[in-house]
Amino acid sequence: MDIREIMAADPICCTPETSLEDVARLMCQQDCGEIPVVDSLTSRRVVGVITDRDITCRAVAAGKNPLTLCAKDCMSAPVVAVPPDLTLEECGRVMQAKQIRRVPVVNEWFACVGIVSQADLAKHASARVTAQLLDKVSRPAEAGWSRGVARP
Repeated sequence: MDIREIMAADPICCTPETSLEDVARLMCQQDCGEIPVVDSLTSRRVVGVITDRDITCRAVAAGKNPLTLCAKDCMSAPVVAVPPDLTLEECGRVMQAKQIRRVPVVNEWFACVGIVSQADLAKHASARVTAQLLDKVSRPAEAGWSRGVARP
């Protein structure tokens, strides 16, 4: 099974200039914890992701005023992204290796066409893949890893 079959298609996105207040509002409205950051809402080319944890750790906990910041101030970049034809097992391995709970799905132009979460994989992947993903993603991150485009 390919991830295109289980991904949340056409997810809400923001731009690097979107205020953190608007990003947080989008997260509440969409009931999600990560929003892909795109160069423009027209091209939807992924340049990063912003999570609720990014906002907490890089703004609030750092003593910055989140009401004066934009997505680019807190986003994670470069981003790990996967193509829609990746199998569930391959996607699980990418998420394990990078210790991420969600991953944008991009087409050949790096435009965001979907997003896959740990919960999506847990619903559709084998018990072995799900157990490995939960184990690896929940471990403390290794120092020095980088986020990048992944294609096993």
